[in-house]
This record gives sequence, structure tokens and C-alpha cells, in this order.
Amino acid sequence: MKAFIAVLIAALCFEGLNAQCPEPDALQDASGNKLCAQMFQHSSYYYDQSCQGKVLDVYPGEDYPILTWEWDNRISSLVVAKSCSLTVWSRSKKQGSKKTFSAGIAYHLKDVKDGLFGDWNDSISGYYCICRV
Repeated sequence: MKAFIAVLIAALCFEGLNAQCPEPDALQDASGNKLCAQMFQHSSYYYDQSCQGKVLDVYPGEDYPILTWEWDNRISSLVVAKSCSLTVWSRSKKQGSKKTFSAGIAYHLKDVKDGLFGDWNDSISGYYCICRV
């Protein structure tokens, strides 16, 4: 009986891992329009607390080589919709390091390596997002 309760509690804990970040399959804005991606200003050590703070909705075909001061180097987690890809740059005007994210959730951009010593946390300065029809 104790083993059953332990398994049940563990299952409930793992169920909550994706609680905060939206699912890539159903990514849409408040009006129900399809999104290519969403980027968030905050992440957390705990998965269920990632994808918090301000949200930047990214629509299919958007190309922003220069982010506003509000978003430049402030993105810590992101979600890319199914059948879409998000390409980001570490410097404005599509300069610096480049990384393409496919469909899925990046809970912690600090875990996504950029070169030998860097990472992508608070390092995005431009982006381009496309979706296959």
C-alpha cells in the first residue's frame, strides 16, 4: 500500500512539471490566433515555475532583427509551436551567435549552450520565426 501511495504521489508531481509553460501543440494568443512561439522574461530552477514574467507573442513569419530595450537580452525561457522553428541571434541585426529552436519547450535557456562557456539565457537580441503549413 505504501508503494502504491508513493507511486501515486510521484505521478502527481511529474504531472505538474509542464504546468506553467504552454504546450507547443496549442500555442495561440489571447484572441485564439496561431502563434509561432512565445518568449518569457523569467524561468526558474523548477520547471513548473518557468515561462513566467512578461510574454512576447511571436507570430508566423515575424522577423525582428532588433528587439526593443524591454526585450533585448531579457529572455529566459521559450516555447516554439508544432511545425515551427525560431531562429535567434545574440546581437542585433542578425549578428553574433545564431541558434535555431524547433518545436518544443526550452524551460531554461541557461541550459542551452552557446559556444564553450556561454549560454542563451538573457542573450537574445533578434529573431525570425517560420511555420510550415
